[in-house]
Amino acid sequence: MHTELEGHRVFVGTASRPPDPTKKSVVFIHGAGMDHSIWVMPARHFARHECNVVAPDLPGHGRSNGPSLDGIADMATWLTRLLDQLQIESAAIIGHSMGSLIALSFAVTQPARVTHLALLGPSEPMPVADQLLDAAKENSHDAIDMANTWSHSPRGRLGANPNPGLWMYAGGERLLERAGDRVFYNDLRACNGFQMADEQLTEIRCPTLIISGTGDLMTPARRGAELASHISNTTLLTLRGCGHAMLSERPNEVLDALHQLLVD
Repeated sequence: MHTELEGHRVFVGTASRPPDPTKKSVVFIHGAGMDHSIWVMPARHFARHECNVVAPDLPGHGRSNGPSLDGIADMATWLTRLLDQLQIESAAIIGHSMGSLIALSFAVTQPARVTHLALLGPSEPMPVADQLLDAAKENSHDAIDMANTWSHSPRGRLGANPNPGLWMYAGGERLLERAGDRVFYNDLRACNGFQMADEQLTEIRCPTLIISGTGDLMTPARRGAELASHISNTTLLTLRGCGHAMLSERPNEVLDALHQLLVD
């Protein structure tokens, strides 16, 4: 569905069902240079379990218009306004990579609106290598090559997707290639510049799930474990051999963990 927010058109993946304020809601936030399409499988799953599904394309991403936002806090504020417009008072917030930082920021600033929190491939802080930032700033395809390679485990780069008909490595590359000029750079710069005090993290009280992969070169698993140590009521799931692109490398295990958090 499309909606209008702050003078710009916004696309929101809803699994073909308009939001119903009377139902439980699940919000999915994509990572740097990506869009709502990374959430197709979990979005359909939770829609079948009678939940509202809200998977927006952030400004300047996917099918959403307007300039990309400069910082994580700005993205969290934008998400607040979007949920206000959709009349969603509270929701489970799920974010991958950059989306996990947006989810964290939202959880700290809007604690009453977060029923559950799931952070996939998180790291806080989330430093970005200078060579990746420099290449992204120049809109060089080298940035896409670096990020896509580092996001996949060795097995993920070869293929062997557990769900037939999908090529993980090429799919990640195509998504980043669709991003507009400097969108990927703005996202990476936002990740690199974001930092949250440990005291803020300890204020998060809702049930929280953190999923990390031991083959993740973008946000190493130890970063997820460090983050989990600061948030009470947290379940930490470590996927052995999985890279940063866990939604394509281990989609079924990720979905099982989300289902256990939100439904079981």
